[in-house]
Amino acid sequence: MTEATIKTPKGKTSWHRWLLRLGAVVLFLVVLLFAGVVMANLTLNAETSEIQSDTQLSAQYRDGKFHNDKPAMQGAGLGEMLKIAKDYFTGDYPRREPVDPIPVQPLFKEALASLSPDQTMIYRLGHSTLLLHINGEFWLTDPVFSDRASPFQFMGPKRFHPVPINPSDLPNIKGVILSHNHYDHLDKGTIKQLLPKVEQYFVPLGVGGDLKKCGVAEDQITEMDWWQTTQVAGVELVCTPSQHFSGRGLGDRDSTLWCSWVIQSEQHKVFFSGDSGYFDGFKKIGDQYGPFDLTFVETGAYNENWLGVHMMPEQSVQAHLDLKGKVMVPIHNGTFNLSFHTWDDPFEQVTRIANEQGAQVLTPEMGQPMDLAALPTSKPWWRGLK
Repeated sequence: MTEATIKTPKGKTSWHRWLLRLGAVVLFLVVLLFAGVVMANLTLNAETSEIQSDTQLSAQYRDGKFHNDKPAMQGAGLGEMLKIAKDYFTGDYPRREPVDPIPVQPLFKEALASLSPDQTMIYRLGHSTLLLHINGEFWLTDPVFSDRASPFQFMGPKRFHPVPINPSDLPNIKGVILSHNHYDHLDKGTIKQLLPKVEQYFVPLGVGGDLKKCGVAEDQITEMDWWQTTQVAGVELVCTPSQHFSGRGLGDRDSTLWCSWVIQSEQHKVFFSGDSGYFDGFKKIGDQYGPFDLTFVETGAYNENWLGVHMMPEQSVQAHLDLKGKVMVPIHNGTFNLSFHTWDDPFEQVTRIANEQGAQVLTPEMGQPMDLAALPTSKPWWRGLK
């Protein structure tokens, strides 16, 4: 057969070109949807979670999915997602990321090793990641040390500041406490990095499947339903409700549970909200387990588009009051650009509203020690930064 004896009809050539262009557009839209805020807030992501058989025993589980106690806005249709994604990338929303470096107090392994067993210390490492020292043991909440809160490290929301401590310098961790499986709370790279250091993982129902994909052994995972408790090294962990949703892929929406946590020892009591919209569950938790020395309450990545599953600042303060908290620390802010508000708006808003409500708020720098026996003075470190 000689060269150029096979020819494509003009109509077919045009059709092929049209198909390629359509494919390119679809791929571009999928990448946009996978990137950043849509992924974190509306769950159109790149993985699927393993569904655990014992989830069917939960009162929150029916029709193949987990449910909040009351219906909440749990995302949007494809058209709305595309609109939000376009707005996120092309809209005129200034100062969503800081220009100036965010102040970070470096945390060194020598300082952690010198803590006495009776010191209850907490360090905010960024976003919703806390390092806790209780009864001589270390704990982590929702550890995310990767550069991006994304399934892809080449794109997606990039962190504003370095992690206050090199993850390799972290001490052995008694337990990792996870609130749900969204990418800005369960980071595969971080889980793998911490494998040699972590003894146990405490997670809501179904999330163990995500951990096993990262190499975590099944006997290291404790899955819990709402209101279940466990005791470890003199610390009581209570898996408490939140109003949110879950998913890491197109086909696993709400196949794993989401939660908040009560973390208490004989000396102190702490609440960790994970992600949540405002709901009456905060009052129930406060009535049953309050008052709390510290409440770490989500205050960031808020927007009217996902009001049912994330709180506005005034709702975050009200949640703290419902919980009967003594001091509130706003989290889920200052690290990733996940919404349309300015990067420092959560700090300004929650400080103002807390003052108006007579609530005490603490806004530590990343890495700053918080000694529960003598909490530091709160300073507006974000003011003056561009």
